[in-house]
Amino acid sequence: MKRIIYVGMDVHKESYTLCCFTPEEDETFYHQTIASDYKLILKYLERISKIYNKQNPNEELIFKCGYEAGCLGYTLYHQLNRVGIDCVILAPSTMATTSNTRIKTDKRDADNIAKCLAFRTFSKVHIPTAEDEEVKEYIRMRNAKKQLLKSTKQQILALVLRHGYRYDGTVNNWTGKHVAWLRSLKLGGVLQETLSEYLTSFDYLMDKIERLDARIEELAKGEAYQEKVKKLTCLIGVKTLTALSVIVEIGDFNRFSKPEKLAAFLGLVPGEASSGSKLVRLGITKAGNSQVRRMLVESAQSYTRGKIGYKSAELKRRQHGNTLETIAYADKANERLRRKFYRMTLQNESKRNVATTAIARELACFMWGLMTSNTA
Repeated sequence: MKRIIYVGMDVHKESYTLCCFTPEEDETFYHQTIASDYKLILKYLERISKIYNKQNPNEELIFKCGYEAGCLGYTLYHQLNRVGIDCVILAPSTMATTSNTRIKTDKRDADNIAKCLAFRTFSKVHIPTAEDEEVKEYIRMRNAKKQLLKSTKQQILALVLRHGYRYDGTVNNWTGKHVAWLRSLKLGGVLQETLSEYLTSFDYLMDKIERLDARIEELAKGEAYQEKVKKLTCLIGVKTLTALSVIVEIGDFNRFSKPEKLAAFLGLVPGEASSGSKLVRLGITKAGNSQVRRMLVESAQSYTRGKIGYKSAELKRRQHGNTLETIAYADKANERLRRKFYRMTLQNESKRNVATTAIARELACFMWGLMTSNTA
């Protein structure tokens, strides 16, 4: 005879709060808060086993543990699975709430996790491969440096503007001429030192990002990614960085039975707050993976300009080497998305941001088609 015990774990950096639940008893029990060490979880489970073995010596216990996705990543999951403990990571946005949301404690959170495990009112978080996890962290580090560079640029422009210097060149900011103009400024005194320090940081970050991008190009040529990246870069606005980031962040595209589910996972579908006969449409849900969602919206900007059906030399170069079926599917996607943007903004008078987000949603669906070979 077997008995399944569901163990809810509310995990934090410094502590874990544990509890058990069985549908037969219909209540949580054996609450305990321990230090953040998986070995203490094993001791906790061992104590539960001893208690049950005394009561029912012929009963086999099976533990199913779970915790919400958060700051610990996949570490605890791998630690428990390596020693044979069944563990899952729950996606917070999919979990049913079984308690009063106005009172939030670690104990209540652990109770809710245990009940979600027992009644299966949650969705599992996809566990990436070790290689995907490493590449994902590398790309996120590169994006953090890019954000730091953006902040540095803003600080430099604000500094010179505050002291009465305006660039009146015919080209955009941060071109070679603009940077040369910044270097030629004579602010004098400590202000000159301040500008020099800013420009030194700018040069350092530019060089670093260039080096990181070169390394990402190398990673994209790996056996696990080369063909997938080559397919995704057939789409307008999708270069190596975006393609590789989407691949390692999403992992297995086949876990989504249809493209609409991928769009929902990325938070690119509109929300709704309807009641009775009242129908209220909201903005996109912004649930799921924010990294991919941001990159897709940035890529969608490329469809907001250019002639429908036009293929640049750069796009033709990226498409070279792919199958005719893949190129035809990508061309159909590129034409459809560009046409849709113009129709939404020019004919339907939709706001530019709304149209761009709609393009990002469909772009994700076309990526699903390329990655799952559903290109018919």
